Amino acid sequence: MRSDITPGGVFPDYRLPDHTGTDRTLSELQGRDPMVLTLARGHYCPEEHQQHLQLAALQPVLAVACTQVVTITTDERRTLQEFRASVGARWTFLSDPGRIVQRDLDIQEYTDPRNDPMIPHTLVLEPGLVVHTVYNGYWFWGRPSIADLWHDLRTASAGSRPDWDLGTPGLREAWDAGEWPSFPGWDRRSRDAVPAG
Repeated sequence: MRSDITPGGVFPDYRLPDHTGTDRTLSELQGRDPMVLTLARGHYCPEEHQQHLQLAALQPVLAVACTQVVTITTDERRTLQEFRASVGARWTFLSDPGRIVQRDLDIQEYTDPRNDPMIPHTLVLEPGLVVHTVYNGYWFWGRPSIADLWHDLRTASAGSRPDWDLGTPGLREAWDAGEWPSFPGWDRRSRDAVPAG
């Protein structure tokens, strides 16, 4: 992995076609939320299926926790769609058959010249594509468990949500004054849409 892809660094904002053929950037997909990003070998790999089945089971939790998930593989679009469907994923899969990400991050899995995949990695990204955690999943036990992700996402969310603790001094006053940028989600609503306290 490239030496600057470490906690506190900023992950590149790649633009790649998604499973529908639409070009998407990682920053667009992330928005203002934490994100779990998997750099995957592809549809042929049983380890990928197992990891993605576990993530798919976690989808309802990730949704209510305002957390995005994105998978990048070297699969062509049709294979990418099959992979996504086979694990029951509802998140965005990005296709990189040109191996732009693999070359840029220096993560070619040279032990598999037949498939020429990326060395699998899972990253937890804070808003702004800031790297929180990097897991190397060449061996399956190097990949994060659901408990690992839960811990990472708790820490990443607490550091990026100004309203994480509503008891923080001054936060109630900011709410009463209508200073909603401190309250992600509420800052996009009109004053009339906010329920009276």
